[in-house]
Amino acid sequence: MNTRDQLDRQDSDFLALLSNPARNTLLNEGIDSIQKLATYTEKEILALHGMGKASLPVLRQALESAGLAFKKAGIARDKL
Repeated sequence: MNTRDQLDRQDSDFLALLSNPARNTLLNEGIDSIQKLATYTEKEILALHGMGKASLPVLRQALESAGLAFKKAGIARDKL
């Protein structure tokens, strides 16, 4: 496995920590990396059908481990 493959795998490892419905919801929304997840607010994630409050601590921890956090409300996604 080359370095790029390892980085891609690490970037999406957070998905394995989620329930199937939550994982599928994120994938259907196009959120397949921790960097993409960081462009959403917690409220936006919770508004997605299939996401529940139980997933938020898992997602927060995954973001924190990557040195990231959920987007703050009021910041446009395209400005990040």
